[in-house]
Amino acid sequence: MTSKRRSRGTPLFFILILCAFVLGTGVNCGASDKNKEKEIRFETREFAIETAGGGLIPIRVELARTDAERARGLMNRSALPDGEGMLFIFEREQILSFWMKNTLIPLSIAFIRTDGRIIEIRDMRALDLTTVSSTRSARYALEVPQGWFSRSGIEAGDYLRLGDFQ
Repeated sequence: MTSKRRSRGTPLFFILILCAFVLGTGVNCGASDKNKEKEIRFETREFAIETAGGGLIPIRVELARTDAERARGLMNRSALPDGEGMLFIFEREQILSFWMKNTLIPLSIAFIRTDGRIIEIRDMRALDLTTVSSTRSARYALEVPQGWFSRSGIEAGDYLRLGDFQ
């Protein structure tokens, strides 16, 4: 009779251990993902955009320099004030492509050459998975609230003053 109890109890015991392992792993993975999201701390810098008319428009930006920072971008934010944005920095000039996965606010994006010249500005819709790519090689991309560039009188041909940042 003792052997029958063991055979019935053993599968239940292993099932309980397996469930505890699976649940524990799932909770740990979720916590790990959340911690990874919280670990990203963007450096903030003040820049100015010089318009063709000679005006200087100040802008405060968060810098996205690493693959992880660029992948995160402005995802899951509910607001972005005018005069603020995110500057995506790449090692070299190339065709740049962006999408709005998990990005809750509509944005405008400026593609910028290494020397700071804005080569084009495009609008992007919130949560749109359509890729928006530069038509020419760029080293930087600056995302701001949609329409901020036009409201501020900024257009292609203007310069993001990078100073010693380059």
